[in-house]
Amino acid sequence: MMRAALIAFLLFGTWALSLLGGCTPNRIGNRLSRSGQEIVVAGQLFNAGTRVVLWTDPNGYDAYRVEKRFAPWAESEWPSVAKNSAFTPNRYGPRKAGLTDAEFERIRGGGWSLDELRAKVDQFVMHYDVAGTSRACFHTLHDDRCLSVHFMLDIDGTIYQTLDVKERAWHATISNDRSVGIEIANIGAYADSEKNPFSRWYTTDEHGTRLTVPARAAGGILTPSFVGRPSRAEPVVGEINGRKLTQYDLTPEQYAALVKLTAALHVALPRIALDCPRDTNGLPLTRTLTPEEWSSFSGVLGHFHVQANKSDPGPAFDWERVLTGARRLAK
Repeated sequence: MMRAALIAFLLFGTWALSLLGGCTPNRIGNRLSRSGQEIVVAGQLFNAGTRVVLWTDPNGYDAYRVEKRFAPWAESEWPSVAKNSAFTPNRYGPRKAGLTDAEFERIRGGGWSLDELRAKVDQFVMHYDVAGTSRACFHTLHDDRCLSVHFMLDIDGTIYQTLDVKERAWHATISNDRSVGIEIANIGAYADSEKNPFSRWYTTDEHGTRLTVPARAAGGILTPSFVGRPSRAEPVVGEINGRKLTQYDLTPEQYAALVKLTAALHVALPRIALDCPRDTNGLPLTRTLTPEEWSSFSGVLGHFHVQANKSDPGPAFDWERVLTGARRLAK
């Protein structure tokens, strides 16, 4: 009898403490926080295992906003922007391809389920931004070109997500409906006949080649006093779509973060296979896919696989490093 009374007293005490605001994690009004390593897919959080800054976070980049991010406020709102632009205020749209009218009516307000999105999204498109840093990339993409991309990868390995993956970002023409896109901070690849910016972006010191971000692109890098170095000290020469191009490699921090993001996207959206288009020798394909090849391909691909006038992510991009690492993590 005494034991039963003691149990009843303890249960009553726990209940009373919860009513009085005791230390229960599920108390209504408690602030819940994420770890800072999650991406958002159809409103759900998936761990990416690396630093992710969402559009809702301090220091985030919000592609849902219609005003310019970096212009003075009086010149940033849509009426001012519209004077010099034929675009709509939005930088993105709904994924519509392959949906019935009834399905579109249901999802047009944002009502994608994870299973529905998994059935539609099967490509992950890699871009280099030619801006050099994610801050400069968002300035160009959002403010100047009225475009969007789901993710940006800065030189220090910080990943920025600007939109939920359920949105149709404007980054890769025909692939937009079925893809996720990422802009990787890298100044790009150039033919010998083209003027390149390498001398402004790369120098050498006692430790080898290092990034030297010009003043116009400086700011926004979250790692204090970050010193970026390409994964390979010398520029890489290779062919994309039959053009001989030269490019400096990504930083090790970028590769480490991209491997984790690629694995996380595969887990969240399993139709994004952890492979790229390949030639008859099994090597990463260096040309644009034919319409038939593109239609049947599910996985990770470059912008140049989608559009013949593009060369990103460039000849320095280490496909095997990304895909092998992502496969290992996804297991």
